[in-house]
Amino acid sequence: MGMMRELYTQVIMDHYQRPRHRGELEGAELEEHLLNPLCGDEITVYANFDGDKVADVKFSGRGCSISQASASMMTERLLGKNREEAEAEISGFKEMMVGDKEFPEMDDLAALKGVIQYPSRIKCATLAWTAFQNGLEDR
Repeated sequence: MGMMRELYTQVIMDHYQRPRHRGELEGAELEEHLLNPLCGDEITVYANFDGDKVADVKFSGRGCSISQASASMMTERLLGKNREEAEAEISGFKEMMVGDKEFPEMDDLAALKGVIQYPSRIKCATLAWTAFQNGLEDR
């Protein structure tokens, strides 16, 4: 497990230090802010749509490496997806985080697998996803 754990840590640190799609979207069609009071992580997710499709997605915020890396991974997953696919990605990820669904092999998301052992961190990993889900429900 040692090598895998190291690899996973590298993936998380890569997303944390070089986040994908980090920034704000002025006048975004979807904008949702969430705070995890337990550890002070906060995330705002932004998206613009082209019809039903996520045409642009960004996130901003601050917090632990897990919440920020997971947000970065989420933007990569949701970009270009239609609403139904985005909802499926989010609920699928949340099922993984509670152990109801296997993580995809050879995927950046698999790096978050270790978080399951630390229930207090699961909220960090799902913060951005929940924010996006809330935003979709408000649309």
